[in-house]
Amino acid sequence: MASEDLIHAAMESDEIFIREFHRIIKDELHLTAADFSEKSGIPASTIYKLLSGQREPNIKTLRQIVSALRKIEGTEKIEFIAVIAARPVLDYITEKKLKVAGRLLTIREYSATSMEEAIIAAVKAERDGAKALVCAPIVSTTVEKILRIPVTSIMPKDSLIEAIELAAKKMG
Repeated sequence: MASEDLIHAAMESDEIFIREFHRIIKDELHLTAADFSEKSGIPASTIYKLLSGQREPNIKTLRQIVSALRKIEGTEKIEFIAVIAARPVLDYITEKKLKVAGRLLTIREYSATSMEEAIIAAVKAERDGAKALVCAPIVSTTVEKILRIPVTSIMPKDSLIEAIELAAKKMG
């Protein structure tokens, strides 16, 4: 993916970043600097200066470029809360989107029928980009130790939505 290639190039050096950015825009995306500027919302003068080496990339601009590339590639990350449970519990989820504190969040289901499957699903959810996780209490204490995202527990079936809302609040 172009966005990941560019991130790696930026970590190497400014020169490698510029070379990779130029290659991605011209060779992979077949865009001009002006076209990329229009698609990304980054001023054309900034793109031209980066490509010519007159300006070094700052972190804000790098984030904007990576975000634009992910949008163009169709790989932009959606903010979502992962719910890990057995299929019968997941069947209670009727909405795949939930508005919490004015934010519209996506709910992504991960079915698991054993502790091992639940732990694997938790790691997969975090790798997929989950911003928080909701799971059974029996597995939550274990996955909290290995994940870097907030984890909340499902208690009785009626508290599933409450647990998702709590996870959303913990996301910040």
